[in-house]
Amino acid sequence: MFRPPGAPARTTRRPRASRPRGRRRASAAAAGLVALSLGATACAGAGAVGGGDGEQIVVAIVSNPQMQDAISLQDEFRAEHPGIDVQFVSLPENEARAKITASVATGGGEFDVVMISNYETPMWAENGWIENLQPYAEETEGYDPDDFVPSVRDALSVDGDLYSVPFYGESSFLAYREDVFAEAGLEMPDRPTWDDVQELAAELEDPAQDFSGICLRGLAGWGEVMAPLSTVMNTFGGQWFDEGWNARLDSPEVKEAVQTYVDTVREHGQPGAATSGFGDCLTRFAQGNAAMWYDATSMVSSIEDPASSTVAGKTGYVPAPVEKTDAAGWLYSWSLAIPSTSEHKDAAWDFVSWMTDKDYIQLVGEKLSWERVPPGSRLSTYEIPEYAEVSEAYADATLTAMGEATQEDTMLQPVPYPGIQFVGIPEFQDLGTRVGQQISAAVAGQKTVDEALEQSQRYAETVAETYRNEQDAASDPEPGGPR
Repeated sequence: MFRPPGAPARTTRRPRASRPRGRRRASAAAAGLVALSLGATACAGAGAVGGGDGEQIVVAIVSNPQMQDAISLQDEFRAEHPGIDVQFVSLPENEARAKITASVATGGGEFDVVMISNYETPMWAENGWIENLQPYAEETEGYDPDDFVPSVRDALSVDGDLYSVPFYGESSFLAYREDVFAEAGLEMPDRPTWDDVQELAAELEDPAQDFSGICLRGLAGWGEVMAPLSTVMNTFGGQWFDEGWNARLDSPEVKEAVQTYVDTVREHGQPGAATSGFGDCLTRFAQGNAAMWYDATSMVSSIEDPASSTVAGKTGYVPAPVEKTDAAGWLYSWSLAIPSTSEHKDAAWDFVSWMTDKDYIQLVGEKLSWERVPPGSRLSTYEIPEYAEVSEAYADATLTAMGEATQEDTMLQPVPYPGIQFVGIPEFQDLGTRVGQQISAAVAGQKTVDEALEQSQRYAETVAETYRNEQDAASDPEPGGPR
């Protein structure tokens, strides 16, 4: 973190030893994913940044803009910690997830710090794969873990202890070009529906000028197309599984939701949507080639940065589109964890605490710009006068979206799993990836929505059978005996 020359360094005391945790069952589906991931990513390219002869730590992160900012500020970290040499492995989201999961799940030990999310954190904590960071956080002077946004802090905790700490937090909302709407004489509803979105997109699109009515993810991946699409499924009343662990991807509600999403992006979205992920949509919207974009609230760090965006100051933000629920959207946090296999845990925490501290927020604002501050992690961020000024258009929308991101507000039907834009079970990485491939094929026009969901249902039924058997066994007081 940035500190004036001569200022005292923050002290980090060695944490208390934490008790070992129970190990969760390792599923065959998760094991299959690990084997697949190792083969797919063994030769993946990595961007390494570092230098010096000190204690070396290897940090695996996602190559989103905010993370690239952290890499660019490494001279500040080295000035404060000259004895620590940081090497980065920076990869696109899908590759990063696969490589990190493969390494941590198999105890590979390649990484000292990994970027994960509120999907992995609870499961990996109970597996004993990552360190309990609560003692570190409490014993690091000035770190203030109670300052984290409560919904994010809870999502990254097990039994009240943090097992990863948030770099940024997000929900989702709909961004739209206020100037384009004004010129067309159109008004964005305060709480748009998907019918509203389709009508507005059709009115505003201009394919001849490479201007799409909306940008939506179509890239295969459980964290790519399935992130926004799962929220659409929720608000239409759909479920991945019902309370009896019956797969529901072929239900009328899911079919209507997926058909709406696919039709919207195919008819009014960007060219090549089947290969568009978050990064592609960010570039397209920031360069003025789309009227709307439904995606993560963290987009604001780039959208509102005049240095990289042509639409800074021209964009409005409203809640995620709905259908049958009062709210939609997701809750997600890119966070940092320390694998239990790391041999440099103290040095790893020095880096983790630097990148997630209040002082880092201040550093980004002062060294880069206040628009590029990582949003949604700390409450105090929104009390900084400079940030409050530049975030006036989206601060309330971001915090509202994060506050509404609960199953009670965004789902019509009860479900047996945690998560909103994901299913909080180990098998979901593989299942979500496979389903995402089917949906991406539908976006590309290679198959119909019905065909994509028929295959997706078969994938989901295989996972559901395991959980139904466990549910049946739990309800049988004497396995094998009468009920």
